[in-house]
Amino acid sequence: MSLPRYASRGASVFLLHYIGRRAASHLVVLVSVLAAVGCAVGSQYAVKGLVDVLSAHNPPDYQLWGAVAVLLALVAGDNLLWRAAGWASTYAFVAVGGDIRLELFNHLAGHGARYFVDRMPGALAGRITAAALAAWTIENSLTWLTIPPAVAVVSSIFVLGTINWHLTVVLLSVVTVLGLVIARLAAGGRRLHESYAGQSARVSGDLTDVVTNIGLVQAFGAARREQERLQRQIRSEMSAQRASLRSLELLRLFHAVSVFVVTSGVLVWSVQLWRLHRISTGDVVLTTTLGFTVLHASRDFAMAAVELVQHFAKLQEAVRELGLPHEMQDAPDARALRTSGGAVEFANISFSYPDRHPVLRDFSLRVPAGQKIGLVGRSGAGKSTLMALLQRLYDPDFGAMLIDGQDLRGVTRESLRAAIAVVQQDISLFHRSLMANLRYGRPDASDDEVYAAAEAARCTEFIQALPQGFDTVVGERGMKLSGGQRQRLAIARAFLRNAPIILLDEATSALDTESEQSIQEALQRLFKGRTVIAIAHRLSTLDSFDRIVVVDRGRIIEDGPPPQLLRARGPYSQMYRRQVAELAS
Repeated sequence: MSLPRYASRGASVFLLHYIGRRAASHLVVLVSVLAAVGCAVGSQYAVKGLVDVLSAHNPPDYQLWGAVAVLLALVAGDNLLWRAAGWASTYAFVAVGGDIRLELFNHLAGHGARYFVDRMPGALAGRITAAALAAWTIENSLTWLTIPPAVAVVSSIFVLGTINWHLTVVLLSVVTVLGLVIARLAAGGRRLHESYAGQSARVSGDLTDVVTNIGLVQAFGAARREQERLQRQIRSEMSAQRASLRSLELLRLFHAVSVFVVTSGVLVWSVQLWRLHRISTGDVVLTTTLGFTVLHASRDFAMAAVELVQHFAKLQEAVRELGLPHEMQDAPDARALRTSGGAVEFANISFSYPDRHPVLRDFSLRVPAGQKIGLVGRSGAGKSTLMALLQRLYDPDFGAMLIDGQDLRGVTRESLRAAIAVVQQDISLFHRSLMANLRYGRPDASDDEVYAAAEAARCTEFIQALPQGFDTVVGERGMKLSGGQRQRLAIARAFLRNAPIILLDEATSALDTESEQSIQEALQRLFKGRTVIAIAHRLSTLDSFDRIVVVDRGRIIEDGPPPQLLRARGPYSQMYRRQVAELAS
């Protein structure tokens, strides 16, 4: 069963799926816990036996010491079995948490770009952690706080039946009614618990978003404004949390009153039977101890059960959001992309983002293998959308995307990614070493290959000037580096990727003129024998390209070699001359 299918069936089914993977270790935990509870309840019956022996006149030694031995054996078994359960749980419960986090991340990574547009990364990451933590808490609560008192209550009621079967019938009836009422009240509070879980995830995501962009916050003096906004959100979260906790307290209050009344009745009934000489002194002791067991165990069970509802609600909220089916999945018969040069074709493409006007309308463009083309046009013309479609971050509404004659919807996304190297305007770097970031697109690259790629992209000089060289940790999103240095690293990654298709989205926008000129030679070496599609703000960087494609409102309005378009004095020529004039002024 796929993750979305069992996630959609509820938190219980979701958790059982992972418990089932570790069935043997969980069975050891469950059997040990049940046996330990049996020993605990049995030890109280053994106390009754010992009291009855002591109440007899001059009992034989074998009866006296036999009763003592049984009691000690049950006490020892109780303690040892709990430790066996605890030992097995260190493997079983930890493994479930690890499995959940890994699979939720794997599923999350498979979502298309649409999924992430309206969701904060911090909230998504927080939900993965929250799901694993909720699963851990549920398993621990069930094992140590919920199942033991539940079994103890039921076992105690049946043991009381050995004294007077009327007690068992009455108690079973009362416990059943109480259980149904508490379950109904708990189900009514589920909405409050899920509301709190959602509010908590949003606050966590917003905090991450603000901390990630703390430089922007400080640059605009917006710390107080962000504090006030977070204060409003946290107050809303606190209100939802209070409503959730109050519903739990109401359940506990109802249970506490009910159980006290029932236990009092059992004790009064037992004393009355003793006065009528219908039960022994040991029976009264057993009734008293089991009565308190029922009182305390059912109280513990109720407290654990209502908290379980809250944790199941947290798990359900996280899984419901993270476990949505992928919008863009590999076709069942998808094959690996077979590249033979890297020819690219946009065949009658139409595309629009959700709740927006169409970006592309019946767009067609063919890029032969090894050709270098530049995409030019005003902001919003559709250039970046074409790049996204080629990477299959989105699927077109109509038409087809092809590489070497193969429709991208019929190839695996992994093989498509391997065929494309991307250098973006907004460079993404991990909070890891320079070596790890350079090697990210090709983990099996040797150190010498990494050094060669860095040299080709003119990175070596500034890397050697860093404190730890290639081992320098670049900071969150590469904050320890300048914009130009980050872009050089991105170009070095493209060298190392060695893909037949190169996509550049304003790849030299953060470089000064001198740096840009020095890197053009490196780019020319990178482009050799590869298909290149580039978006560039500085039109002069496209002078050596084979073609310029001018896009406006999702349509091609000019297409040809740069010299030809400059002579034609059309839109490209006007943009080019305007930019030259701006640089000269």
